[in-house]
Amino acid sequence: MDKLPGIIDLEASGFGKQSYPIEVGYILSNGDTFCSLILPAEDWNRWDDSAEEVHGISQEIILKAGKPITEIAQTINEQLSGETIYSDAWGNDSSWLGLLFDEANMPMRFRMDSVRTLLTEEQAANWHETKERVIESIPLKRHRASADAAILQKTFALVLEESKK
Repeated sequence: MDKLPGIIDLEASGFGKQSYPIEVGYILSNGDTFCSLILPAEDWNRWDDSAEEVHGISQEIILKAGKPITEIAQTINEQLSGETIYSDAWGNDSSWLGLLFDEANMPMRFRMDSVRTLLTEEQAANWHETKERVIESIPLKRHRASADAAILQKTFALVLEESKK
């Protein structure tokens, strides 16, 4: 792979059934980023305080700064149309992204896949340790989707670099 993959990350109201996306962020191959809080649909009401402790995004912040679901889905489709973007938590992120696009009543015009599909067994085995080193080297003030996506992209680059040694 000549260029770094685009990486996506979502933050959510919780885990499991009835959880919903509250923030989506990604970094593209060229380094451009997108991040937005998501104004919940009327029937999205399951909130898990332990998830809020992880991402630090309150319901109040979402209601104040969140953007409408349709607007976010349109923006994502415009920016990612025809592309494949990768996630390190594909199982969760794909269901939340699917929920977002279902609620917006529009098809995803891009593909999302697991970053794992891009890694050899050796690279995958080094992923978590490398990610921790990247996190320690970057002074992040907040745990947010676009910052997490940038960390994952740097982790990917470092895992590839180290596997060539």
